[in-house]
Amino acid sequence: MSILVTGATGGFGTYALAALKKLVPQDEIFALARSEEKAAQLKENGFSVKIATYDDPTSLEQAFHGIDRLLFVSSSEIGSRQPQHKNVIDAAKKTGISYIAYTSFGKADTSTSPLAQDHAYTEKLILESGIDHTFLRNNWYLENEGGVITSALKTGKFIHAGGEGKAGWGLKREFAELAARAVSGKFDFPSILEVGGPLLTYQQLAEALEKVSGKKLEIISADADAASKFLQDNTDFPKDAADYFASAQEIVKSGSLAVEPDDMQKYLGKPLSSTEDALKELFIK
Repeated sequence: MSILVTGATGGFGTYALAALKKLVPQDEIFALARSEEKAAQLKENGFSVKIATYDDPTSLEQAFHGIDRLLFVSSSEIGSRQPQHKNVIDAAKKTGISYIAYTSFGKADTSTSPLAQDHAYTEKLILESGIDHTFLRNNWYLENEGGVITSALKTGKFIHAGGEGKAGWGLKREFAELAARAVSGKFDFPSILEVGGPLLTYQQLAEALEKVSGKKLEIISADADAASKFLQDNTDFPKDAADYFASAQEIVKSGSLAVEPDDMQKYLGKPLSSTEDALKELFIK
């Protein structure tokens, strides 16, 4: 059996490779990188590397040759995802890949969030391909909240634009471990898995941060402009980045991420880290 992990030099792919080599022999694992330069560290870590980009169908077909199972980490290039993802699925069909684990978005096929559109498109392509699959519909990484959390610890204020919306925050590491288990072929996975932690509001997230940090926080629900200004004032984010993260909080406010997770313990083989433990791991030194 041969397994290929795309996006192998990114955070999710790096975590997935580390988890995967605990499940299958490392000589069965291949990592996809965009260039030899980006592949260097992967090779140092003992992984066989294939070079391809989502924009180049020929390179994808060459990379997928001889691969049985694919962990398809979605492109980060919003605006280019649909043609890129079509290239990946077309190459998977042409080369006879038997299974795809794809990192998707919560309830992608019915969600009204703009973020869901590319994922719904890709899920449809995979369904039409006839390839066995698991849609790993990942909720929100706790790492996405690094700016507001570190700013809160610094200032004693937790200013957010999430309103009363809820998200199923979890560690990227654990979502990637779940993906590794899916693509390993060692476990039974459904065709669709809603992945996430317990649904919480920003108010509840801030209260959990108070608990683990021992700091009393002033928790303020504001608009996106105020949330962005808070990040600009207290992190090294330029305005564009701060605006992006504030707009992400508005996605939570919209209710798009209020998706009840499936049984994470069943598929991860252990409980997800609690919100408190996850906060400690990432932010409490």
